Amino acid sequence: MLETLPDFVEIYDTTLRDGTQREGLSLSLADKLRIAERLDDLGVAFIEGGWPGSNPKDEGFFEQARDRDWKHAKIAAFGSTRRAGIHAEDDPQLKKLIESGAPVCTIFGKTSAFHVTEIIRTTLEMNLEMIRESVAFLVSEGRRTIYDAEHFFDGYKLNADYALETLRAAHEAGAETLVLCDTNGGTLPWEIEEIVQKVRSFLPHARIGLHPHDDNGCGVANALAAVRAGAVHVQGTINGYGERCGNANLCSIIPGLELKLGVRSLPEGKLAEISDLSHFVAEIANLPANDHAPYVGRSAFAHKGGVHVSAIRRFEESYQHIDPRLVGNECRVVVSELSGRSNVQSKAEEMGLSVSASEGAKIVEIVKARESEGYAYEAAEASFALLMKRAAPDYEPLFEVLDYQATVGKRGDDPSFIEATIRVRVDDHEEHTAGSGNGPVSALDEALLKALRPSFPEIDQIHLVDYKVRILDGQNGTRSTTRVLIDMQAGERVFSVVGASSNIIEASLLALIDGVEYGLREIQSDR
Repeated sequence: MLETLPDFVEIYDTTLRDGTQREGLSLSLADKLRIAERLDDLGVAFIEGGWPGSNPKDEGFFEQARDRDWKHAKIAAFGSTRRAGIHAEDDPQLKKLIESGAPVCTIFGKTSAFHVTEIIRTTLEMNLEMIRESVAFLVSEGRRTIYDAEHFFDGYKLNADYALETLRAAHEAGAETLVLCDTNGGTLPWEIEEIVQKVRSFLPHARIGLHPHDDNGCGVANALAAVRAGAVHVQGTINGYGERCGNANLCSIIPGLELKLGVRSLPEGKLAEISDLSHFVAEIANLPANDHAPYVGRSAFAHKGGVHVSAIRRFEESYQHIDPRLVGNECRVVVSELSGRSNVQSKAEEMGLSVSASEGAKIVEIVKARESEGYAYEAAEASFALLMKRAAPDYEPLFEVLDYQATVGKRGDDPSFIEATIRVRVDDHEEHTAGSGNGPVSALDEALLKALRPSFPEIDQIHLVDYKVRILDGQNGTRSTTRVLIDMQAGERVFSVVGASSNIIEASLLALIDGVEYGLREIQSDR
């Protein structure tokens, strides 16, 4: 480790290029530009837009990027060293880098002797010439040039002298930063630290960076280890997107640098925006956000165990490694069968409810009993809010479902006949209605809303948004307990409710009843 860590580390984001190599991830040109704008606003030093000439989308990105005013980041175009047997100025893909108009060009070259002789099938000396000439050409064209030493750590272990000579070739040709790539993602943190130190001794005036992958789960740790050894430039992707197991996750690297090592990597005050950025990129990529991601995940500071919750109600830092607000996140309390009265009290305060000690103890027992029946309140906070209300001695339901029936069959040429009837009491009045739909749950939903509409005309503001089913004990076959989680919307508010039963229709109806009652109460409270 250095005696003094660097004051600042450059963040080089490659989400738009390396990140899109993740299986199942595809970004449109508009997507790439939106993400680039958010990355620029966050304050990263470099945004790698793609590989000019590899596809029309990347060419379009650089065309539009030229006309935009980037506040913090420099746009980088990615490519490789020239091919063997051709001069750099004649190499088509190097020309494309220049034509992109990007102020920064990042090229990768072969570091491993094995890859030189067996993959690109040239000589070790020719590879050195390819590196020198390619870097020198880009520099002569006025481009800031970053050199990515592909397979550096594997190559170093195979032939350290040759790996170091490839770096010397790029450095002497004018590369501003030499980026050591753990391309296969298999190097361990202590190896990273040791080898980076040796590189710095070999080229004491070179700026060293790291491009880690996460195939052994050490991508973030490797980035921090490299900085401890003197690296001043780190490459990665938002949410760790990338090929195979992904690239190193900048949403963990950046907080690690700033909060753990005390090394700045973003403009002052920008760290608090990283959770929002993480979720924004996941949304644009049409991928589910990782709730359990360090620092930025929704559950990163969620507390479920009763002992933990009791402690954080006194001292929040007792079970949290940082203040979640530093990364734009928040502390949350989750209620489950592991909960104690502190969980209930905390959730009640969060929801603006008053719960006495005796009521809290009663609610804990109800939760434990319900969860043994298949309920889960962690992702259904609206159902838990109703559970607390119903535990109060003065609780009065807005309505009661007295009975229901759902019929599924076939009539003549109609392949799907689905109808539901329901009988509901509101105060002293009963409504008996029927509904139809494309399934029994849809039909019950229509019948329930129709029965309640005369008493609650505002019910038209309540809509079902999402419907999820989970079989909890599949070994019991069709008798298995089913948990239904429904997302609903009342006005502008979206909330989740849960129902559980060995009967999927009953489980769905129980969740619907919670959703409608909670939605009506929310609408009424806004009046």
